[in-house]
Amino acid sequence: MKLTVALIASLVTGAFSKEMSIKEVKADSKFGMDLLSKSRRVEGDDDAADNTWISGFALKFQGCHHIAQWNQDADDEEDVRIETKRLARFRLCPVSSCSDQSGSGCKSGYGDYIVDMDDFLASYLENKQEVEEEACETYREYNCDCEDGDDKDDAFNGEKCEYQCFTNAGMTECIDEDYYGYQNQNNGQAEQLDVDDYLVCAAYEGVEQNDDANNRKLEDDAAGNYIGPYCSDSGGEIRLGMFTDDACTVFADDYGGRVAFSEISGGASLPYGSSSIVDTKCYSCEEAQENNGDDANNGDDAVEAKEVCTEMYEASGKCEQDIGYSYNQNACTYMEGIKMTRKDGLLFTGAATANAVAGTFIVIFGVSFAMLGSYVYYLKTKLDRGSINLSD
Repeated sequence: MKLTVALIASLVTGAFSKEMSIKEVKADSKFGMDLLSKSRRVEGDDDAADNTWISGFALKFQGCHHIAQWNQDADDEEDVRIETKRLARFRLCPVSSCSDQSGSGCKSGYGDYIVDMDDFLASYLENKQEVEEEACETYREYNCDCEDGDDKDDAFNGEKCEYQCFTNAGMTECIDEDYYGYQNQNNGQAEQLDVDDYLVCAAYEGVEQNDDANNRKLEDDAAGNYIGPYCSDSGGEIRLGMFTDDACTVFADDYGGRVAFSEISGGASLPYGSSSIVDTKCYSCEEAQENNGDDANNGDDAVEAKEVCTEMYEASGKCEQDIGYSYNQNACTYMEGIKMTRKDGLLFTGAATANAVAGTFIVIFGVSFAMLGSYVYYLKTKLDRGSINLSD
């Protein structure tokens, strides 16, 4: 019996001495959040830092994570006291080895970063829009014969020509929004929700319909509802949802607000309600150089990093163990508390699994107590029988 107690005591001492390692700090703990904030402040102390090396890297989305925290702006009784804090994680991979098909993007020479989801979305979508505009302009110039000239008849419509050209190519992101909206109105469809207005949690104001009376009804129904981004259950997607509070914490229904939005908007679908705003492509951080047509000057300009990449980098918590250009590991502890699983390019995040030592300790501790309980029951039964015999 003494041996059992001694074994339990040694296990307790040994397990706790190992489990208190700083690498086991939980991502959603106050200590973890403090470490993350300090990692950003340390990097911000060097305003003159040269981040041009980022131009040789590509940005790859790695997933998102959310934690519950106290809402400091909760002044009214109806305000949510516990709000959801959402974070996005991304990786900088060498542009030469970054893969769109791989969930991790690359296997070496990278750095991992975590940043507020609102900041990430704003920078990410700005960069994506610039990339798409360049691709659209190039395709228009070399593949769409939509310039009005002597070879075109009087009925020629340049906007309609471009619309058809991009539609045939499957490049709907290149279609002029004004022309697309005009087509919707002619077909009796509602105006599309502008996603850019809801990259942060914002009050839903309804969508325009052709019927003024119906517009007023939809606006009344929309009152008190909010739309904003949130992290999917898998942690691999950032979607848009409808909520009933201004912190975008309480969903309007059990389906991320998709059903409620459809009812309020007159049957419209919530954009990115069931798909991700952010894709998993690799986006180069090198600033595109303008070609002025002077071949003699080509290649003379220094390569620069995109502003969206440098700003996101500076605002992020960093874990740079294998990147080669920088060595900031202040956010590694925090990110180790977030489990990342990748399957065929799909991302899944969640709380990190418990340490093996802790698991072993729990099992042995439980078995030991079960054995101790059985032994106590055996002694009690034996003593009870002894008492009965003495009374006889």
